[in-house]
Amino acid sequence: MNLDELRSVQSKERQKDSLQNLRPSFYQEVGEYIADLEDERDRVAEQADDPFSSPEVGRLTDEIETAKDVVEAIYERRMGKLVKQASLAAAGMPANDEGLTAEEVDLFDDLVERISSNKSRVLDVLEGVDIGSPASTASDSSTSAAGDGSPDTSDPARSDSSAADHAVPEDPGDDAPPVATQDSPAASTDDESPRVANADGDESGVTPADVMGADGPTAHDEATSQPSAETEAERDSDGSMTPNEDESSPVERVTVKITRDIGQILGVDEREYSLSTDDIVTLPEQNATPLLEQEAAESLE
Repeated sequence: MNLDELRSVQSKERQKDSLQNLRPSFYQEVGEYIADLEDERDRVAEQADDPFSSPEVGRLTDEIETAKDVVEAIYERRMGKLVKQASLAAAGMPANDEGLTAEEVDLFDDLVERISSNKSRVLDVLEGVDIGSPASTASDSSTSAAGDGSPDTSDPARSDSSAADHAVPEDPGDDAPPVATQDSPAASTDDESPRVANADGDESGVTPADVMGADGPTAHDEATSQPSAETEAERDSDGSMTPNEDESSPVERVTVKITRDIGQILGVDEREYSLSTDDIVTLPEQNATPLLEQEAAESLE
């Protein structure tokens, strides 16, 4: 093996679309050739007064680097052809796998096996065959080694958590204080209305309840304010439904510009208003007054 042979192999590999026949021990021989050059360079360097300026050391170094570059180029060129042949073989088509080195034979066989296996998996997915998902695999790994489907209790943290989940709460007895729930009065506070922050991050002090008046409509007010099914709407001549308006008690309205984010409110006219900064809206006077007093709105009239 020498540098001229390596260059000849490289030139031939570039000119052919197919793989040229190489000895099974080709790469092994190249490795031995480079190792011999390195040993020779070490011997020359030991005998030279200045190894860094020795012409022979420089020549051997250049030959070593050139040999490595050439054999790497040969390998990369052959890999493209080898992958193509492996794809053909995996598809059941004739493939040229003659003249491969020992390392290339191992790679060729591995590629054919992997491509065939991957193709089978894809076809199974297309046929709707359940090949197992990561989630199911993780679930199977959590079962016990006995195979009875019981949870794995080898993890103390898991055991403690499972025991806590299945623990029966003790009866607190009649003397235990009542537990506040979401629907019970104990869970409520004196001030349930959220404060709305303005653009500077400060609380505006205005809540939807303030704008709707007092503590907002009560359940009794809502129940009594709902119109009956007979009076809620009337049919036009064309059969469409139109809401009634109570003309006996007109609502005084004020046009304002909102200067702070308020959110959703229910007006005294039983309409919902979404009040955001810079909105211009006409509100019932009873709803607009708190906004004007607390400088959350500016009158435009």
